[in-house]
Amino acid sequence: MAGTNSERQLLAEGPAIILVEPQMGENIGMVARAMANFGLAELRLVNPRDGWPNEKALATASKADHVIEATKVYDTLEQAVADLNFVYATTARERDGYKPVRSPVIAAETLRARFRAGEGTGILFGRERWGLTNEEVALADEIVTFPVNPAFASLNIAQAVLLMSYEWMKSGMEDLGAVPFQAMGQTPSTKEQLFGLFDQLEDALDARGYFHPAGKKPKMVDNLRAVLSRRAFTEQEISVLRGVISSLDRFSRKSPRGGRFPTATKETPPDDSADA
Repeated sequence: MAGTNSERQLLAEGPAIILVEPQMGENIGMVARAMANFGLAELRLVNPRDGWPNEKALATASKADHVIEATKVYDTLEQAVADLNFVYATTARERDGYKPVRSPVIAAETLRARFRAGEGTGILFGRERWGLTNEEVALADEIVTFPVNPAFASLNIAQAVLLMSYEWMKSGMEDLGAVPFQAMGQTPSTKEQLFGLFDQLEDALDARGYFHPAGKKPKMVDNLRAVLSRRAFTEQEISVLRGVISSLDRFSRKSPRGGRFPTATKETPPDDSADA
């Protein structure tokens, strides 16, 4: 879904995203993209398998260059979290120990509150194949886990980062029902405009023998009008529909627009037998 706009404010704040021994550069790039989508900017890598910088990561980041360029690399997880005050570890598996386990919503609210208080925060994500070790989870303050299918709980690392980044963005919204843009305003049609649509469509259908047998025409007209008046049309929608009818009235399949013999006049109506 395209939506990059360099003229608008770039959000770049919040907890550090820490990837422990990530394997594929492509995954790191997709993580950076997910972070940028929801306003996160600090990416830390612990002993990436293929080294850093990584061209594949840059290619899949989809212009999240500010995240990639600021990425920091550490030899150990202890070094990566040393300056942070509070850290979450993500896991889909139940762990031994006594650390509190939070939902993404509660975790994001906690991170937001600590961020506003000026604390350094982070979220740990494990390896693509088997996640975090118990020793690595032990370095975190709390655990965050996602409500997923218990029989299929494994998430791609970029998906997991996307979920937490989304919850982070939501935690800073005053109105969760707010959207970044609205549909274009349109003017409701008048009844006169609607009646004009009725007349035009009924004339076009009458010319093609639609109302058959003649005795059923009143009921067929009633049914047609009931369908078209089921909702309130706007002026723009009425215009679109009347344009469609005008085109059908002027051109047939045998003599389409641009053809050598455009549909003629009312005296010689087009042969629409092929349209049936």
